[in-house]
Amino acid sequence: MSATPTALPARLQRVLRGRPASDGAGVKLTRVIGSPELPDLDPFLLLDEFGTDRAEDYLAGFPSHPHRGFETVTYMLDGRMRHKDNHGNEGLLTPGSVQWMTAGRGLVHSEMPEQESGRMRGFQLWVNLPARDKMTEPKYQEYPPENIPVTTPAPGVTVKVIAGRVGDTVGPIVQPATDPLYLDIELTPGTAWTYVVPEGHNTFAYVFEGALTVGEGDEARPLEAQQLGILGGGDALQLRAGQQGARLILVAGRPLREPVVRHGPFVMNTKQEIMQAFVDFQEGRF
Repeated sequence: MSATPTALPARLQRVLRGRPASDGAGVKLTRVIGSPELPDLDPFLLLDEFGTDRAEDYLAGFPSHPHRGFETVTYMLDGRMRHKDNHGNEGLLTPGSVQWMTAGRGLVHSEMPEQESGRMRGFQLWVNLPARDKMTEPKYQEYPPENIPVTTPAPGVTVKVIAGRVGDTVGPIVQPATDPLYLDIELTPGTAWTYVVPEGHNTFAYVFEGALTVGEGDEARPLEAQQLGILGGGDALQLRAGQQGARLILVAGRPLREPVVRHGPFVMNTKQEIMQAFVDFQEGRF
């Protein structure tokens, strides 16, 4: 997708770095959304980047734990992760694969590394569900790398389309409530590319390799590795890679504009619903 005459240029409204955190059984990660600096970005509740060459940083994995009221998206760059849940779903995430899990009314699952050495790297994103869908039946979708389409919309630009559209290439994941966009973009050194993000969506870019600038001319601002940029001001996103090239995820979603009440693994709309979630979990209703 290229810029149109009516599309205004997008700008970096805010840039921030994630903070070191741990989750599961002590897995070390970087929390980018869901931190005190950025509690959420409607409809996104959390973004974790996990990546290490030290096996001891992730071997204990994420033992069985519950979720209710939102969706989790796990995108593996390197390494293997085994998923199991109490609804009978099981899958092995390999490099380049994506898991999109709708917790809905509740499930209990585990995510455990399948290797004892080597690099483990990837992202987990939490996407909120609207109030009408929070108690829907849980659903599990897994997409191997060969099912994630790849396009080259311009010379020096390679895009994996997980959700959304780039030109005629459409990602496999569809969620009408938030109409998500999820792209893995790789730019060769010095390459420029303009993409029009969906109108009215909240959008962020997170660089995980290299560096780039967003915008052109006096409006251009740098975005470096391990920095998240919140975009605004327009829909035409202008990217230009630095001397080392760049790789980033570009994520957008339609905001729900509903109350968010969260406690640990439960995200609902009221405190009463959170309390009910704890009761239901303790009484085995998940």
